[in-house]
Amino acid sequence: MAENRVVQGRMVTARALAELIEGEDVMEAEAIEDADRDCPECGGDVLEVGYMPSVTAFVTGWKCQDCDWKETDRE
Repeated sequence: MAENRVVQGRMVTARALAELIEGEDVMEAEAIEDADRDCPECGGDVLEVGYMPSVTAFVTGWKCQDCDWKETDRE
């Protein structure tokens, strides 16, 4: 039921988006949502995805659709 989205010219699944943000494989990812914010670097649209990088962690990540900017809620 995952809806693919275009990020920097490539179609990505929720899991692929989470892996772009995390920089490595993730266990599971929720559906991609539009974040209610603009990219602080280029002003582009930002996507949000919740994912589990490990069995014990849940992270919310944000990634710009147009540039390399990304961020997580991890401290």
